[in-house]
Amino acid sequence: MAKYSKKASEKVEKAMHEMKEGKLKSGSGDKVTSKKQAIAIGLSEAREEGAKVPKKKK
Repeated sequence: MAKYSKKASEKVEKAMHEMKEGKLKSGSGDKVTSKKQAIAIGLSEAREEGAKVPKKKK
């Protein structure tokens, strides 16, 4: 199993919370309703900040 940093976990948690409130938006500006998409956004934000997150699968 891949190991994620604490910072990455916090980003995903924040993204999930925003999705449940209906405030999370995707890159195109559409409202996010999928849990998988919320997790992906959280991990992407963590990656940008330099947190320990495994590379994206191709």
